[in-house]
Amino acid sequence: MIKIVWDKGFKRSYKKKIKHNVELKKQFWAAFAVFTRNPFDPAIKAHKLIGKLKGYWALSVDYDCRVIFKFTGKKEIFLIDIGSHDEVY
Repeated sequence: MIKIVWDKGFKRSYKKKIKHNVELKKQFWAAFAVFTRNPFDPAIKAHKLIGKLKGYWALSVDYDCRVIFKFTGKKEIFLIDIGSHDEVY
């Protein structure tokens, strides 16, 4: 099982983005259920980032909601940001 650590900034972004959107909240937790079983499942489209975000990864919650994270160990990730494509990149 993968341990998920939430950055303080991620918590703020999560509340702002998902607090009033029940459907997006369901999709977020569904995506992380998939992620904890298999971080590279094609359904969540996890991929390495390049450029200024080199060393970080992103996964898709829905069509226009991404989560930026970093692997901090073999079984641990650190959540950095959540938002639309334009907000997080």
